[in-house]
Amino acid sequence: MSKNEIISLLPYQNPFLFVDGIDEISEEKIKGHYTFKSDEMFYKGHFKDNPITPGVILTECMAQIGLVCLGIYLMKDELDDSKNPQIALTSHQMDFYLPVLPNEKVTVISEKKVFRFNKLKCNVKMINEKEELVARGKISGMIQIPV
Repeated sequence: MSKNEIISLLPYQNPFLFVDGIDEISEEKIKGHYTFKSDEMFYKGHFKDNPITPGVILTECMAQIGLVCLGIYLMKDELDDSKNPQIALTSHQMDFYLPVLPNEKVTVISEKKVFRFNKLKCNVKMINEKEELVARGKISGMIQIPV
């Protein structure tokens, strides 16, 4: 399964797609990136005259790359073009260290901890272009394939 095929199977679209590309992927880890554009809708009110990316959006970006893309890759043998996986985030714990500003590119690195019975648990981290740690944590979710 190609990196572009994985992205095409994501159940998201603009303005809620936070994956620009996948840089590396294996059975054990994934590395992908996203650039937060200055016209993203959440910057208009977060914060007035000083826009920063909300933590919940950073968490969503880490989930889309670090959990959903990796989960799709791990289930590639059960997926085809006609089946779109259904995703449910089951838990997350995140720590945030630096803000992400408009037009900033971030990289998400996720390492699989457990993948069993379509449930995936990962350790994720987000770094900026200076390779500084933005956020890190643990994230879990369920992936179902429609019959």
